[in-house]
This record gives sequence, C-alpha cells and structure tokens, in this order.
Amino acid sequence: MDPAEAVLQEKALKFMCSMPRSLWLGCSSLADSMPSLRCLYNPGTGALTAFQTYNSCARLCLNQETVCLASTAMKTENCVAKRGLDHIAENILSYLDAKSLCAAELVCKEWYRVTSDGMLWKKLIERMVRTDSLWRGLAERRGWGQYLFKNKPPDGNAPPNSFYRALYPKIIQDIETIESNWRCGRHSLQRIHCRSETSKGVYCLQYDDQKIVSGLRDNTIKIWDKNTLECKRILTGHTGSVLCLQYDERVIITGSSDSTVRVWDVNTGEMLNTLIHHCEAVLHLRFNNGMMVTCSKDRSIAVWDMASPTDITLRRVLVGHRAAVNVVDFDDKYIVSASGDRTIKVWNTSTCEFVRTLNGHKRGIACLQYRDRLVVSGSSDNTIRLWDIECGACLRVLEGHEELVRCIRFDNKRIVSGAYDGKIKVWDLVAALDPRAPAGTLCLRTLVEHSGRVFRLQFDEFQIVSSSHDDTILIWDFLNDPAAQAEPPRSPSRTYTYISR
Repeated sequence: MDPAEAVLQEKALKFMCSMPRSLWLGCSSLADSMPSLRCLYNPGTGALTAFQTYNSCARLCLNQETVCLASTAMKTENCVAKRGLDHIAENILSYLDAKSLCAAELVCKEWYRVTSDGMLWKKLIERMVRTDSLWRGLAERRGWGQYLFKNKPPDGNAPPNSFYRALYPKIIQDIETIESNWRCGRHSLQRIHCRSETSKGVYCLQYDDQKIVSGLRDNTIKIWDKNTLECKRILTGHTGSVLCLQYDERVIITGSSDSTVRVWDVNTGEMLNTLIHHCEAVLHLRFNNGMMVTCSKDRSIAVWDMASPTDITLRRVLVGHRAAVNVVDFDDKYIVSASGDRTIKVWNTSTCEFVRTLNGHKRGIACLQYRDRLVVSGSSDNTIRLWDIECGACLRVLEGHEELVRCIRFDNKRIVSGAYDGKIKVWDLVAALDPRAPAGTLCLRTLVEHSGRVFRLQFDEFQIVSSSHDDTILIWDFLNDPAAQAEPPRSPSRTYTYISR
C-alpha cells in the first residue's frame, strides 16, 4: 500500500470512530445527515482512493462506525460522481447483519433506496450461504438457491430486493424449526431393508446427497440411491464381514474381518487394489490427503502413503495398545486410536511418534471422533467422554446409554451416539463443554426405532443416517417433519439475529 494511502485510511478510521451519533441520526435526507470529509479527499487519486478508504474502514467498523462511514461516503458529492457514491454506500452497508440492515432502511428514504437498489438483502443471504453449511443446505433443499449468485439479466427479469427481504424471515423460520425438531425429536423416517440373504446386519455406512454406501455382515458393499432408496450396485470380493469403509469422489476403501483392505472405483465398482498386511480383522480406517490409517484386532495401527488407488505403500506400523484397536482418526497434527485396553493413544502424524495416553474409561473403547482439540469417545462402560487432546484432561462424562456405546459423531452443536441398547441419543455439545451445566440437561432426545444394536451413524444439520444389527438403514429427517407440515402455518419469528456458530 502507498504510504500516502495508508495515512489517508488511518485518518478516515479515526474520524469515523470519533464521529458523534447526532451527525447522522434523525435527519430527513442523506445530504443533510452526512458531514463532509473533504479534508480526506485527494484530488490526485479521486474516486478510487475514496472507495479504497471507505471499503477498508467498513471492514473494521461494522456497527455505529459503519453507519457513520456510509453517511460520510454519501456526502462527498463534490469529490466523487453520484454513481460512485451509491456504490461505496452499498459496499459498506453490505457488511451489516439483518437487524442492522432493517434499522438502516428506516433512517430515511435515500437509505432505503440504497439498500433496495444495491440488493443488500440478496447479498446478505448470499454471504450466509457462503459461510454457513446450514444455510447452504437449506438453499439446496428449499430451492431458493437458484436465485442467488447471479447477475441481473439485461431484460431486468429478476426478483427484486423485496423478494429477498421477504425470503430472509422464512429462512430464519426454517432454521428455528430445524433446531426445535432436533430438541423435540420431531422427524420423518425412511427405512431401507437390506434383505441380506445370509448373515444380517449393517456394520458401517457413509452417505451424501445422492447415495448411501453400506458395508454388510454378509461380506458385501451395497450402494443405495438416497432418493429412491433402491440398491444401485453390490460390490463383492471380501470373504468376511465388511466392518469399515470410507469413500471420496474417486474411491471406496473397505476393511473386513478377512484381514484385508480393498480399494474400489466409486463410479464403476471395479476392485482396484487389495492390501494384505494385518493378520486379523481390519476394524476401522480413515484416509485423507494422500494418507491412510488402518487399525486391527491384531492390536496394531498401520499408516499408509497413498500416491494413487493402485499405489499404496506402508509407511509405519504403530504398536502400543494391549488389545484390539477398534477405531482411529487423524488430522495433520495427531493420529488418535482407541482400544479394548481402555485407553486412547495420541501419536504425532508427521513422525508417527507416541505423544500421550488418555485414561479414564472403565472398559474397552468402541468408538471415537477427533477434531481440533476435542476427542469424543464411547465405551463398553456405557459412557461417553469428552477430552482435551492437548492436555489429556477429561472434560465431561455423559451417562445415559444402558449398553455399549458403539458409534459416535459430533459437530459444532451436538453429539449423536448409538449403542447396543438400540437407542440413538442426541446431546447438547455446547452445554456438555460448560462445566456449570447440570448433567441432567445434556441429553436432548432419545430416538428409538431400531430393533437391534446400532452399529454406525452419520449426521448433518438436517438428518441422521444409522445402521443396525436389525439389517436396516434408517434416515431420520429433521427438516421435513410430517406432523409439523400438517399444522397451520405459524407467523414467522420477529428475530433477524441468527448467529452462525
């Protein structure tokens, strides 16, 4: 940045932050409400300098200072062309949240015109969709995403600002409904009967918007259409139960009680590779960014380098657990493993060196997820524990399941667990991390539909997909609750202050 430009921006920022509210509130027009900043205008650089200065300040001052800044920008009529002023004001006001944008519309007619001409409600919704997965999912599921991220067509045949202003509270109502449905257990339910011919049970699964990939006790991998719930493809090759799997846009990788890891083409179902290393059942695996970690009943953990689906080489074997290693997870910093020996072990991802052991569970550990500093584990002592991976401290113990906790997942809001008691429990993660929260308030809902042990589950903001020993896959939909749809429509909430976590 040019030194003169930096000085100009600093002057603008100081001026904005010190400007009294009386200069911009209660005025009947933009021109009357906006003091001039001629002292900051540089004739040599003109409108570009003004735009850069105001834009920079807008990123730093989003509340009173933003409104002051917008006012000042609109007043510099002798410095910048009229269209440039509108563009500056639109750019600044586009950083406002919904509550502030509502307030800005009420300042005067000119402010209302700027928000309308600038399509600021559309820009606000687009910003939320870009930064929040819940909004992004709603845009796809409700269909209003088709009206976003498009320039105004030459014929002008596009929804006006009022369309997006009316859409915003409907989105908020959807979000509040979803949150209420999760807390109250309201959902629609779809059931896939896997109809295994021999041994029954679905040990593992993963899903996306188009498909569900499942690993079965009958040695097969079945791929289901998520919309029609029909079986699209069956992959055969394992000679034992398929105990774990993961897929991405190229491959499905599976582990089996036949001690092998197999790699399949996700589109054609062709078997591309077979890895023979473990001497007993492969119980879990994870892969990402050219690296895979597998674990086994043989008490070992194998770290693999993945150059391609057909070029996978063993990098290191980690030993230290005294019983079967049931689950692994990893990121760029740590590999985390959990075992029937009641311990969780942490390893350095780069060097594969041992870091620490997390002790606390009274019996073997069956499941685990690790993200950032948080580890959440489930055990055959019927409890769930939350851990800080950096210091090894147990942050909370969740009690409620009556048998072994077999599967666990968490996101920013909640933990979802499944157990051999056939129940799925939804827990409040934020409250669980608060030591002041009473233990009795942490379990939000218990879901009972499976007639057998719950083996695996995955969830997102809208649904849970679970599998069981009862040979079914269940899809629990918290967005489209039939009971709620049968109720008369409620007036939308007055709040416009949804906060993304």
